[in-house]
Amino acid sequence: MTTPLPLLRLAGAALLALATLPAAHAAEGPRIQVSFSAKAHAQPITGRVYVAISRSNETPPIEQTDITGVPLFGHDVSALAPGQVATIDADDNGAPLTSLAQLPAGDYWMQPFVNVYTEFRRADGHTVWLHMDQWEGQDFKHSPGNLYGKPVKVHYDPAAPTPVTLVADQVIAPIPFPKDTPYVKRFRIKSKLLSDWWGQPIYLGATVLLPKDYDEHPDVRYPVIYEQGHFSTRAPGGFDYPKSHFRDYWLADGTPRYVMVSLQHPSPYYDDSYAVNSANEGPYDDAIHQELLPEIQKRFRLIDQPWARILEGGSTGGWIAMAQMLFHPDYYGGTFASCPDALDFRHHQVVNIYDDANAYWLDKGWMKVERVDTRQPDGNVEAMMKDENRYELAVGDHSRSGGQWDIWEAAFGPVGADGYPRRLWDKRTGVIDHDVAHYWKQHFDLRYLLETHWATLGPKVTDKIHIYVGDADTYNLNMGVRAMDAFLKRARNPSFRGSVTYQPMAPHCWGPRGQELIETVTRYIDGHAPADADRTSWRY
Repeated sequence: MTTPLPLLRLAGAALLALATLPAAHAAEGPRIQVSFSAKAHAQPITGRVYVAISRSNETPPIEQTDITGVPLFGHDVSALAPGQVATIDADDNGAPLTSLAQLPAGDYWMQPFVNVYTEFRRADGHTVWLHMDQWEGQDFKHSPGNLYGKPVKVHYDPAAPTPVTLVADQVIAPIPFPKDTPYVKRFRIKSKLLSDWWGQPIYLGATVLLPKDYDEHPDVRYPVIYEQGHFSTRAPGGFDYPKSHFRDYWLADGTPRYVMVSLQHPSPYYDDSYAVNSANEGPYDDAIHQELLPEIQKRFRLIDQPWARILEGGSTGGWIAMAQMLFHPDYYGGTFASCPDALDFRHHQVVNIYDDANAYWLDKGWMKVERVDTRQPDGNVEAMMKDENRYELAVGDHSRSGGQWDIWEAAFGPVGADGYPRRLWDKRTGVIDHDVAHYWKQHFDLRYLLETHWATLGPKVTDKIHIYVGDADTYNLNMGVRAMDAFLKRARNPSFRGSVTYQPMAPHCWGPRGQELIETVTRYIDGHAPADADRTSWRY
């Protein structure tokens, strides 16, 4: 599940005007008009304009938007010229208010924002408009090149004859590529496979944490731990966090020496592609294994044997760590997957996508009971299913929000007639499309795939799979783990020899980290590496 990126302050000032301009839509009803200045962006923009509305301005209103945050309303634009207005009205999607018609009269801080899209002429024949990641991790609020304006205090009256008009004239600056240190190395490569498929340059990257005294042991090769998860250029394992205990352990005498690598593969749909070959995202799995991993192998001294390639990750990364093991059982030596996204789509969080009729409601006849999206270990509910999905719809239609439910549709689902992902369920109503659910099952339901292919997969992975989850997972991901566990317990020929571990009352995302992870992996390697494997030279 999505872990929010740290909020960044939008710097600089912006020109905002409260003026009477010609309305682009109907002359009646609540309206807010957004434009951008030529100094901010000289060319027309195809993308999405927003207004964020708050009662306070301690932080910019756009930073206060979220699943249960302040109101956000969005409107798609095509070739909008500088100075030309886009009108947000009652027909546009919003969250948590679903329509501008629900915003009462009052005094508010309002902030305009513009999300710039890029045209992709894909190799599958479809042309789509999406936000091109700028190595920020598909975070529209902080993406270089997007536009924003300074918040302005407004008295809003939905019955006023003239609309509120806001102008954005500031551009989010590029993000500097982090500098290398003696222990942390980073690089990016242009992927030919993905660039050819998307019709635009697409980049992959890696952040590599080297062991202590790597340069002083030029003849030593090391096992590698691939850390899967959301986009970040921070060092793996939290090594570069202030006062990091893991840093102290990593550099201590007696610590087994590994190379740790986090992979960067943001897609036009999300901060992470889910590392699969996808009808909507293209050949990310192929690109990672045919382009990125060989480049890592070329640049750094790694033991080029399956036993020395270990997968780990949590949440999104936990799902990837499981999927990569199942899709590449001969390449990797083991996987340690914490709090993975749904391993069984009968438990897509709390939705059975195969049997349920609606993702948002349980129909009890005389009433409808809402489905939970996030909860605390004590049972208190933080948000409902409809809330996160409708927030994503406000941020972007056609699965373009950069959000969690939208990337699952892009990564796991078929392509729609318009070239965008075919919806698993209607974002407004929650009604499930079971034809799409069947596609998900056949391609990416990991429990189903493992069970139906156990005769061939089982002998290759039976002792390589290790799963961890809190039994009070915030997103109810423990239930997908339990469904996988139920199959593994009854698997035969061979029987399962890995592990599934639960932590009572633990929320998202429980599992081994830091020193505990390194020691767990080392014990595993000691028990599973071939007899002739080098298990000594990298322990100095």
